[in-house]
Amino acid sequence: MKAHIERKKSQFVVVASIATELSDVMVVAKEISLAAANAKAIAYRAGEKARGFQPITDFINELARETIELVNQINEQASALYETTVKEYRYEQANKQFKTVSALSCEAVYKDSLVPIAAQLEEELEEMRYQFKNQVDQLLDQLSEIMHPARAARVIAANSRIEASQAGEFLQSLLTVAESVDKAAELMYTNVQRCRSSMAMMEL
Repeated sequence: MKAHIERKKSQFVVVASIATELSDVMVVAKEISLAAANAKAIAYRAGEKARGFQPITDFINELARETIELVNQINEQASALYETTVKEYRYEQANKQFKTVSALSCEAVYKDSLVPIAAQLEEELEEMRYQFKNQVDQLLDQLSEIMHPARAARVIAANSRIEASQAGEFLQSLLTVAESVDKAAELMYTNVQRCRSSMAMMEL
């Protein structure tokens, strides 16, 4: 029983911590969006010297937009998972209390009337556990999906450095943009990986 309580507490902690990690990912995505705006302004001023950099700014902006959209979707799934976790806990408590009442009523005249209610409670609890597992699997899939923008950002940052090297006096400004994108991508990767690791270790 104690092990079950600890497992349930662990589920609550993991699900709640995901919201914090995703909040940080959202901040990073917005930083990438800001980097895209800065890069576009610099590339515009540099003109021909940064001609190859200009399309990259569009990629950076699209990457930020896609990441923000994915984080919003994951946040919705994480919220649904938290609600299911709470419901499952309440169903388990109700089921436990009902079993206690049933045990105390073994000599009661109408004790048989409790049997279908107990069966229904057990069925609903199993359905809740099934729903919880499905939501965990969906969330893991979404967290895997958001790793793609993180990897893409690293590639974009590398290409940005190459193009920046052709920008003459604008080299340092564009390199700063490339570094900010690279750093943001690394942070995003780390945060999402922590979410995935926590969920993978969760006992279902």
